[in-house]
Amino acid sequence: MNALKETSFNFPKQTAFYKGKVRDVYTIDNKYLAMVVSDRISAFDVVLPRAIPFKGQVLNLIAARALKATEDIIPNWLIDVPDPNVSIGRICKPFKVEMVIRGYLSGHAWREYQLGKREVCGERLPDGLNENDKLPEPIITPTTKAAVGHDEDISEKEILKQGIVSREDYTKLVKYTKALYKRGAEIAAERGLILVDTKYEYGKVGDQIYLMDEIHTPDSSRYFYADSYDKLQEAGDPQRQLSKEFVRKWLIENGFQGKEGQQVPLMTDEVVQSISERYIELYEHIVGEDFDYPNSGDINKRVESNILAAIDRLEVE
Repeated sequence: MNALKETSFNFPKQTAFYKGKVRDVYTIDNKYLAMVVSDRISAFDVVLPRAIPFKGQVLNLIAARALKATEDIIPNWLIDVPDPNVSIGRICKPFKVEMVIRGYLSGHAWREYQLGKREVCGERLPDGLNENDKLPEPIITPTTKAAVGHDEDISEKEILKQGIVSREDYTKLVKYTKALYKRGAEIAAERGLILVDTKYEYGKVGDQIYLMDEIHTPDSSRYFYADSYDKLQEAGDPQRQLSKEFVRKWLIENGFQGKEGQQVPLMTDEVVQSISERYIELYEHIVGEDFDYPNSGDINKRVESNILAAIDRLEVE
């Protein structure tokens, strides 16, 4: 049950440190970010008490592969992956919106549709759709990036009206988002999967737009299994999902949805092990290769050593 729960390093030329829900982010020389993807796991905006072995490696390596597979579409922030749990990249000034794109009527969009709404973030939806139906065309449903609390839906019209993103840049973000989703869907199809919806974050270095953060991971995306999609849809049954929805489902079944007064259910060794195995299953389906287990030992020392070596390489460059 060896897992990377948290780090507290002090690197040469380190100028800042930020601890997020699942990532520890070290700023180096005000130019680079060393992002440690821990094995912490969150759901309903709550970090659960136990870390999940190999979860950080799964997310970090899926994201690194996805960034590599799309760098012909748009340059991205990533420079180096010196450790299974670490990505190092350039600092970008982030746009204050997340570009969510949906090819199917699922999740939040379906909940809005069920309430009778036929417009989501300014995008019109036809009548007569069922949950998880394929949309006529993928739609972009942006959200604001909230510093505290939940992100909020916003339309293109409001983004431009409020000056959150310039018209010129927003046009580019839409183009990039559609192209990235198309590529992600093509790669997913090769693995027998459907990329249902996903989100992208962007930033700038000077005048150049870069793709940031993780992409096409089971934490940032929703996947269905392609071989059972049509049959389940025709029967009106729930789709088999490849996402961390199974964690949320386990929590709900055990009386926790992040609401005030609720307690996180006991996470036994068996529960932690089962979640870890599911994440490895996600990796192998999305990547199409067997999971490469790292050598056992002190994870923190390994991560620290690999980041130090990567910082030396940055200085040489």
